[in-house]
Amino acid sequence: MPQYFDANPETPSNRKFVDYRINGINFRFVTDTAVFSKSSVDKGTDLLLESVIADIKKRGAGRDESLLDLGCGWGVVGIVMKTVFTLFDVTCVDVNSRAVSLAKENAKLNLRAPDTIMVSDILEAVPADKMFDTVITNPPVRAGKKTVFAFYDQSYAHMKEGGAIYVVLQRKQGADSTKKKLTELFGNCETIDIKGGYHVMKSVKGGN
Repeated sequence: MPQYFDANPETPSNRKFVDYRINGINFRFVTDTAVFSKSSVDKGTDLLLESVIADIKKRGAGRDESLLDLGCGWGVVGIVMKTVFTLFDVTCVDVNSRAVSLAKENAKLNLRAPDTIMVSDILEAVPADKMFDTVITNPPVRAGKKTVFAFYDQSYAHMKEGGAIYVVLQRKQGADSTKKKLTELFGNCETIDIKGGYHVMKSVKGGN
């Protein structure tokens, strides 16, 4: 059965448009089959975006910060963050080639293109010296815990000191095991928001 984390989906295309509003801004995205949450922006991603935008505004956004949308799907997080924080250098990656094509199309549709949108199996295609201030991910739970934890390990290796990773998961999807893993890896993990069963977790590199 095809999954949204397949590299090259062969499911017949059935494109549709999705409207979305956040931070007082209207967005329109095109979606398709064989991508994550093809019918709407899922509740976890919506909460994740609300929480991260508020957290960055609270601390104050730098002019030259680098941000990674890891497992970008059709580009919602990266495009929204680039629109809200226009001076950020934003990278979007996903293993799913169809999702990446949609993300590129959606960047043009919303007139705010992330700086880099690319196919990558987690961070394999990202240059080793590319480091990020912020990593945002709604990890692919259906791909299994090994893959999800690899998201965190590889993110840590590509994060600057003082950089933060934000993760959203439901408790039934493994929020507790993710919090334990992030605490072991970063030395800290706090839950910054909970809504509708979704937990938004934040860890800071070197923040323990």
